[in-house]
Amino acid sequence: MNAPSFPVRVVAAKAGDSVLAARLRREIDGEVLFDAGSRGRYSTDASIYQIEPIGVVVPRSAEAVRATLAIAAEDGVPVLPRGAGSSQCGQTVGAALVIDHTKHLDRLVALDAERRIAVVQPGMVLDSLNARLRAHGLWFPVDVSTSAQATLGGMAGNNSCGSRSIAYGNMVHNVLAIDAVTAEGDCWRFGPLDEKSSDKKFEDLKLKLRSLYEREKQEIEARFPKVLRKVAGYNLDHLGPPHANAAHLLVGSEGTLAWFEQLTLKLSPLPAARALGVVHFPRFYTAMELTQHIVKLGPSAVELVDRTMIGLAREIAAFRKTVDACIKGDPDAILLVEFSGEESTRQESNLKQLVQLMADLGLPGSVVEITDAQRQKDLWEVRKAGLNIMMSMKGDGKPVSFIEDCAVPLEHLAEYTDRLTQVFEKHGTRGTWYAHASVGTLHVRPVLDMRRDGAEKMRAIAEEACAMVRQYKGAYSGEHGDGLVRSEWIEPFFGPRLVSALGEIKSWLDPRGLMNPGKIVAPSKMDDRSLFRFKPGYVAEALAPALDWSEWGGVDKAVEMCNNNGHCRKFDSGTMCPSFRATRDEIHLTRGRANTLRLALSGQLGRDADDQVREALDLCVSCKGCKRECPTGVDMARMKIEFRAQQRKRHGLTLRERAIAYLPRYAPAAVAAAPLANLLAKALGGFAGFTHRRPLPAWRRDRFVERAWPKSGEREVVLLVDTFNRYFEPENVRAAIRVLQSAGYRVHIAQPRSGGRPLCCGRTFLAAGLVDEARAEARRMLDALEPWLAHALPVIGLEPSCLLTLRDEFAVLLTGTETLAKNSFLLEEFLASEADTGRLNLKLKPVAQAALLHGHCHQKAFGAMGAVERVLRLVPGLKVETVPSSCCGMAGSFGYEAEHYEVSMRMAEASLLPAVRKASPETLVVADGTSCRNQIEHGAQRQAIHVARVLERALA
Repeated sequence: MNAPSFPVRVVAAKAGDSVLAARLRREIDGEVLFDAGSRGRYSTDASIYQIEPIGVVVPRSAEAVRATLAIAAEDGVPVLPRGAGSSQCGQTVGAALVIDHTKHLDRLVALDAERRIAVVQPGMVLDSLNARLRAHGLWFPVDVSTSAQATLGGMAGNNSCGSRSIAYGNMVHNVLAIDAVTAEGDCWRFGPLDEKSSDKKFEDLKLKLRSLYEREKQEIEARFPKVLRKVAGYNLDHLGPPHANAAHLLVGSEGTLAWFEQLTLKLSPLPAARALGVVHFPRFYTAMELTQHIVKLGPSAVELVDRTMIGLAREIAAFRKTVDACIKGDPDAILLVEFSGEESTRQESNLKQLVQLMADLGLPGSVVEITDAQRQKDLWEVRKAGLNIMMSMKGDGKPVSFIEDCAVPLEHLAEYTDRLTQVFEKHGTRGTWYAHASVGTLHVRPVLDMRRDGAEKMRAIAEEACAMVRQYKGAYSGEHGDGLVRSEWIEPFFGPRLVSALGEIKSWLDPRGLMNPGKIVAPSKMDDRSLFRFKPGYVAEALAPALDWSEWGGVDKAVEMCNNNGHCRKFDSGTMCPSFRATRDEIHLTRGRANTLRLALSGQLGRDADDQVREALDLCVSCKGCKRECPTGVDMARMKIEFRAQQRKRHGLTLRERAIAYLPRYAPAAVAAAPLANLLAKALGGFAGFTHRRPLPAWRRDRFVERAWPKSGEREVVLLVDTFNRYFEPENVRAAIRVLQSAGYRVHIAQPRSGGRPLCCGRTFLAAGLVDEARAEARRMLDALEPWLAHALPVIGLEPSCLLTLRDEFAVLLTGTETLAKNSFLLEEFLASEADTGRLNLKLKPVAQAALLHGHCHQKAFGAMGAVERVLRLVPGLKVETVPSSCCGMAGSFGYEAEHYEVSMRMAEASLLPAVRKASPETLVVADGTSCRNQIEHGAQRQAIHVARVLERALA
């Protein structure tokens, strides 16, 4: 029999087609994005590929999707359903009309807790669903590492698996039904094949599916691997018993058969107790060899982390503390072995059995036992970030995904990994290993340079890996799907007969081949370089950078550190990316910005590059959340400084930009004429572009002035008084001095050695892209502090954005700043450190009060939140609650700017302002950031105070 022929691309419209775009804008309820920047941002996913789409539709309703599909069918335009865009095999890129359902189609449609069933729209994120289910003691257990980003529709399209598949199975085992729309406009409920439908056409389809299964069941039995992790092609084996479910045919179909309107999911009870054993191995081979014995204990997960990943994780600020606490010494590999269930005593008993088993196997003392829930969560976060941690390697060589999901039976795992390592060595590279040891699926990525000889090596390694996996009767595609990188390898495993069957199914549901063409059926070659992100001839513009990017090999290489995995698409934890949380637009995501910069630097945006970059960076609030939370180290705040500096070479400053940038220099004059200066600011604010909907900060005549302080205290510290606390809230400085003196410190105020205006960190200049002016301020700062630093005196600051500039941007502005960075501390960091070492002698009286704490973004980015909480808990009786907030939305001048006011308030309303309003009037609201306090006062009519003032109130 011959398989139907499908062209790889069926394009009746070209990329950016204005006629199609105009029709879509007229006829559908949704956003229609056909500009070069939007197409560029949707041309990549987390794979090595880049294909420009025809355009992008962001529908506001399911009806809008149906209308889009109808228009596309009428015009012969291919369609590509897309979720978070975190696919690693190129499933979500193509020369098609992209339908992004993540922004609006993200609801929990129905929940039957008793029957443990949920119905969701395709754009709902896994973590969001589980947050809703938690109150019912339920969860959806396909816990993929991208759970904070992955949509349920994308997970179903990909047949995702997760760390605990050994206990719960894959996506296909947890989907009961799918309501789907075909390219021809048919709306069908795919479910158990014995369910009756009134639609004769659908009944005919089910009859064809049953007949195909009966015809091919012997071939299916012979060809389909006998391993849990097998996601290649369509799930033909699920057309027969014990499953016989048509929805399972759609699971793993990668959008090539239909668009998923809603999914009916099977839920599981949430385990009440978990225990985690971290098993250390001196040799990687031993870890692989002993996994088969560990799984016999009945764990819910057995996950591998190798030496490379451990080392990279230790270099990432967000993970360093967890890794050091949970991993002892320098193992070649560890296995995270989890036991879960209803009773904690049972799980702890299982953990003891693991300890005994490892001793019996010759590795006594190799298990670190973790029963604390928070420590378990922290370590799982490291494992979940495995891909991004691997991609944090600097340089052109990167771990490349193409054989990473091969699954082999456990008895062959050690031999397979050993042989594959030898294959890597033969081709002059090495692999990085992590993930699902429990089911024989290890994510292995050889390090290749895809700009040079990577494609040739990729082909050679893939051919040898394919032969090896077939020998072990495993699955070549074990978790992340087929897409562009693995679809061509379906035939060597399935054979021509089953490949023909896949084509038949495609022809029944998508006869013109319009649904995500080129995936699974009629694929292209994996190493077609015209499809690569770094195509032949790719060259980035050689900028003369304003900042030092040598650590990455240039600003272009720093931008390219973004691997598109979408870790920045977060909603309920961490800081990044606050503007995306407010808008849900790809352009305002760290990934979207990085892609825009990469496309601009490589000349792919043409004449619109400047405007596209400006628009992409417009809502970046420089929160630095990405600096800490992006495991590949994309620091968009620093990139924004660089590109603002580049733009300054071509464009001057606006009046508003000048007013903000030079504020530290004209501040003394403004304070001297405070009443008049405030009147002028109010009168001219609107003209300069500031919003009239909130008052600007008021200059105060009682500004902080240096004076001779009592020379009390044996230990000396230097207090850096920033511009904002000096001129707008001097009571914070006075409170800090009093607290430090009460603790026995002699306080020196940092001042210019040659006199003149007060010191400034230069942050306002950096925000405007005036790097030379910021560098001049940095030199003044270094010069002033040099005598104190020579004696290793701590330099203490109050405003996070200012003090932390000394630890961060100074390093890329000047050389020789290491000593300053090492000796610079926020007040709370210094006091917490002194308390931890037993040196703090601060007498505080009991305060029977509650405190609601909001962290400044930079405090979070530099890991200082623990210090704030620690210091507040020094106050006897003070009950501290931290708001789980992202950016407050004020972000320096951002919230004062007329065009940004609405977004600023949306950021604040996400969690911060509701939490403040909910707090009782007696609750202290604490925020160390000047802009945070202003936002809280404006948005919630509550005064927030600096931690220094809390401590001052509690002085005995």
